[in-house]
Amino acid sequence: MSVEQLCSEIRLVLERAVEKNLGDGLLLSGGLDTSVVGSIATSVASPKAFTVAFQEADALDLKYAELLAKHLGLRHYVHKFDREELFEALAECIKVMRTFDPVEIRNDVAIYIALRFARENGVKSIMTGDGCDELFAGYSFFLDYEEDRLKLELEKIWREMKFASVTLAEHLGMSAKLPFLDSNVISFAFKLDPRYLVRFERRQKWGKWLVRKAFEGILPEQIVWREKTPIEYGTGTTVLPSIFNREISEGEFEKEKAALLKDDMVAVQSKEQLFYYRIYRSVIGVPYIGSIGGRRCPRCNSNISQEASYCHTCGAYPI
Repeated sequence: MSVEQLCSEIRLVLERAVEKNLGDGLLLSGGLDTSVVGSIATSVASPKAFTVAFQEADALDLKYAELLAKHLGLRHYVHKFDREELFEALAECIKVMRTFDPVEIRNDVAIYIALRFARENGVKSIMTGDGCDELFAGYSFFLDYEEDRLKLELEKIWREMKFASVTLAEHLGMSAKLPFLDSNVISFAFKLDPRYLVRFERRQKWGKWLVRKAFEGILPEQIVWREKTPIEYGTGTTVLPSIFNREISEGEFEKEKAALLKDDMVAVQSKEQLFYYRIYRSVIGVPYIGSIGGRRCPRCNSNISQEASYCHTCGAYPI
């Protein structure tokens, strides 16, 4: 197929996937993934769009989400959460997701706050852009791989991918709709030649290249060619490490770190992780190896699968 034919096909596949997975709400980051879902959804329905940001940080998503909402004529709800709400949501996320991995928590807490905000505004089912980065090579580390290696790494991720939005939405009595995980979208991605995933354009290399090309002229240029921004940067929760570095003294950290290694056999890596582990330990308990002969995380002793490259419980990587 030509690029034009592939673009036409992926648009058709995605249109059908969104129509099959319509929700009355949309988590809108203003990134490519949620913008694609939003552009298709608004052609057949009138979903409410939700964007959240931490008050104490520069949240990159806001301007892009507002641009996209205006472009599509979306009913756009913006919520700027404060530190009190953030800390309350952190505890709930750790309890529900059963993790004290700082990277995951920084992302999950923003999703949780956004989902709860949507529920407060009458939404029962909400669409997300989850799965696009995993299927179409959206993460920055994919850019360095040759085509053969890229395909292998993608297949590995496809076997392991799970999304917090599903678990958190269910906890809140909602349903998460993930159009990119529709079977026909997955099948299209599986068959796609890697050269259409990562490619040079505008003097730099891009992931999700075919998805970007397919929505040129449909979405604003600033969104089509927006670089991948992790949720923590887009919502401002990336400042959490600096908050905990100020809140917990060096002496307190070193003392408690040594005690936890001795008593729990858990190797805490940062003050931020220490804060999360305190919550984890109080609501879930000390991690342990649950099956005889199972694979064990070297940092926290919890079970990990034979195929896993990182520990979901503490975030240890690589294993």
